[in-house]
Amino acid sequence: MSDNTYTMQSWDEHVVSGAEDGPRYAHAHVTFAYQGIIEGTSTCDYLLYYADSQYGGGQSAPGFEHIVGSVEGRKGSFVIRHDVTYGAEGIRDVWSVVPGSGTGELSGLTGTGTAAGATETIEYTFDYVFG
Repeated sequence: MSDNTYTMQSWDEHVVSGAEDGPRYAHAHVTFAYQGIIEGTSTCDYLLYYADSQYGGGQSAPGFEHIVGSVEGRKGSFVIRHDVTYGAEGIRDVWSVVPGSGTGELSGLTGTGTAAGATETIEYTFDYVFG
């Protein structure tokens, strides 16, 4: 397993529209704990789309996440924008740092990342530069 992981700490999901047996969308408020390049905690909000009740069509979930902690020892916070897909094999996520969202020693941070997995602890990559 990679040294770069995040673990879901909480998941609070509410259906916004649609029936359990048909297409629907929901809002999820989630908290994570990060280890590796990123050390810290976060809150994330996803807008989930479920194609059907069996998830056969998978789900897609754009989201925004506010991370507080450090990147390679530099402290501050930043926001990332997610583009997640989910199916029977787990999640696939492509994300990027929202320009201008870095604070403290993370001011000017830019970067992109990926994540994939099927458990509560997910491995991630993060390619970044400090501005």
